[in-house]
Order: sequence, then C-alpha cells, then structure tokens
Amino acid sequence: MSEGKELLLDEELYFVAQNEERLDVFASRSADISRSRIQSLIEKGMVTVNGAVALKRTKLKEGDTVEIKLPPPEDIEAKPQNLPLDVVYEDEHLLVVNKPQGMVVHPAPGNPDGTLVNALLFHLQGRLSSINGKLRPGIVHRIDKDTAGLLIVAKTDAAHISLAEQIAAHSFSRCYEAVVRGCPKEETGTVNAPIGRHRTDRKKMAIVADGREAVTHYSLIQKYKGFSHLRLQLETGRTHQIRVHMAHIGHPIAGDGVYGGTEIAALKGQCLFAKHIGFVHPISGRYLEFEAELPEFFKNTLDYLDRISNL
Repeated sequence: MSEGKELLLDEELYFVAQNEERLDVFASRSADISRSRIQSLIEKGMVTVNGAVALKRTKLKEGDTVEIKLPPPEDIEAKPQNLPLDVVYEDEHLLVVNKPQGMVVHPAPGNPDGTLVNALLFHLQGRLSSINGKLRPGIVHRIDKDTAGLLIVAKTDAAHISLAEQIAAHSFSRCYEAVVRGCPKEETGTVNAPIGRHRTDRKKMAIVADGREAVTHYSLIQKYKGFSHLRLQLETGRTHQIRVHMAHIGHPIAGDGVYGGTEIAALKGQCLFAKHIGFVHPISGRYLEFEAELPEFFKNTLDYLDRISNL
C-alpha cells in the first residue's frame, strides 16, 4: 500500500548538504518550511538521508542527500463541478474514465478547480474512496495534465486498497501510444533506468543512480519523416516515466517542452495517450481490460505527419 500512496504525494524535495549541520535546521532552511513542521515530517518518516529514514537528532555531513516528502494540504477540499466526464466503465466499486488532454487530475496550487476530481464528485455525488484525503478522493493513480487517456477511480476504500496493491506489485497492464522525435534503431526495446526527482529543478524528474526502479517497453507502430508512432508498456509507474525514458534514449515525446520534445504544428501539449488498461477487479476477482480510441489531437498529429512524410 505504501508505494501506491507515495505516487500521490504532493511533492518530493531533494537537497544536498554542504557542511555538517543538524537535519531539522538544514531541512527547514533549504525547503523554507518551519522547523516545527519539518520535525513533524521527520517523526512521520517523511524525511530521509541518503535513502534511509532519518531522526530529528541526525547530524548531516557534507554531500548527504536529504529527501523531504510533502503531503498535500488537508485544509483544502475539492468541490463538485458539473463538468463533462467520459465514463468507459462503472459499477458499485469503481469506474474507468477517459481523461481529456488539458485536464488536471486533482486540485493543486494553481489548479483549484476544473479537475477530474471536481467532475467525479459531481457525477458520483461524493461516493469516492477517502484514502487519499479531501483533495484526491478515489484517485488511485494519475496521468499528467497534457496526457490523455484511461484512469481507474475507486468508489470504496476496499477497492482502493486492492487496486493500490496491484499497482505496487506491478500487476496492472498499462499501455500508451505516443509520437516521438526520431525513430529508435530497434523496432522493439526496453528502457530500464531509475527515476528520481531532478537535482536542481524540482518540477522535473530525471534518470538518477539512486532513483526508483523504472522499466518501459516500447515497440514501433509506424515510422514517419523525423518522427515515429510508438506503443509503450509500463512495467512500473513512476512520475513522468515515459516522458523521461523516451528523452533519455534520444526520442522525446513530440510536443513535450519540459523534456525536449519537438513542437508539431497544431499540437498542444505532448502527444501521449494512455490507451489500454487491465487489472483484476478488486471485489469480483475478474480480470478486466479496456482500450480507448485515439483522441482527435492524436489522430490529427498522425495525419499531419503522414502528409509531410509523403511530400
């Protein structure tokens, strides 16, 4: 259960100590957080030093890496909003939705409303699991704002726990399609490279030696002039995993300005779509699979690439 919940933490901050100092003093100053709050986070096991859970009395040495995991603020509550919601499947325990590109999954600073959670609260009249608090009710996993596609939402705590355990065990089947710059040398391949928070830009992820295991399998669907259409299967589910892995091998997602993707005419955001999802139903034990049709922005991108490739 812990791994699934870690995926939904609000933010992870990384700092490197420059000299000897008490952990709570260093962390409070570096993260611009009160020392009492840092001490509370340390007591809850939310602060690590060199990957190990730290104590308040920990003394840092030069070069020590400090990671602070910040939970979302609990005094904010998402409100129901009557927003369009594409429901692919629904029963009394869960539902599968097809999130459009440009919609944020849950409220956060800068996106207080208009999110998938706001739409779910209206659609389900608040009948969502409570495990991830008032800001993320029912959210078991998430995809980026500019990534479209399938997501599972839990209505009950029992369903949420089972689904989170499946994610932690890597037993979910999750396949994406993407347009990337260039074309991999091999038509099929695997990227196995650990991912963690970027050392200097905390809004980005990166390949880091002490990061969490991350494995992505890819296969070529179609090659175009300067680009290619790939199918990608996640073995793990790290933040920005596909975007980071594709950039790492020199084939960033088209339109992904954060990780070096080339812009394409009429494409807003990255050309990445969560097309397929498969899992064991948490209550019935039946295996379920769902696959969504490519959205218009993705089809338009492929049509554009087809035209320029045949000039």
